[in-house]
Amino acid sequence: MPEALPVATIRTQVTVPLAFPDGYATTVRVFSFKGLVDGREHLAIGVGDWAGALDRVAAGGEPPLVRPHSECLTGDVFGSQRCDCGPQLREAVQRIAETGGFLLYMRQEGRGIGLYAKLDAYALQDAGLDTYQANVALGRGEDERDYSAAAQMLATLGVPRVRLLSNNPDKAEQLTRLGVAVTERVPTGVFLSPANAEYLAAKAAKAAEIEAAEAAGSEAVLTPDRPVSR
Repeated sequence: MPEALPVATIRTQVTVPLAFPDGYATTVRVFSFKGLVDGREHLAIGVGDWAGALDRVAAGGEPPLVRPHSECLTGDVFGSQRCDCGPQLREAVQRIAETGGFLLYMRQEGRGIGLYAKLDAYALQDAGLDTYQANVALGRGEDERDYSAAAQMLATLGVPRVRLLSNNPDKAEQLTRLGVAVTERVPTGVFLSPANAEYLAAKAAKAAEIEAAEAAGSEAVLTPDRPVSR
């Protein structure tokens, strides 16, 4: 059974014109909310013909393209080359604009550990740890992000089903558990640079590990003489 979440409500909505450094521009609708479970100021951003996308999913048609994007000050704002967050954000806005959908801007810096801790993790990465090992060395979880507020925002907007723009199987697993039907996981581009090659390799390895664990769990559920694994 999906996890039950309290109902959130729309606090305000406003139209915002966007322009990216490479010249790409579009206009979006930004929604803020009351009642999000973690009390953070997450945003849902309607991109392209988002209203038409809502009409289609309400009528049983194709679900909107949705990307939950975790805040990254260094990448999103300052263009840091240590990650691929800035290019992923830029890509997501354009791809969602083509079909209509939502970018969920999640205030979960550093995989949920916060900006200062993320910078501490960078120092540990410089000493040889990968991004997940560095978080653990700081006494934190490998990835502390939680998508409960994302599920609340989607429910409030009237989006029960999504095409998920993400390379991260954990996002799909969490949203599914929270009652959002993920009909398709659409991969993002790979934005490789000399500065982020090891970071991207660690992310790819972690995604493969999660998918393998999920496949093993599904097999356990389907095999009668084995215990249910989740």
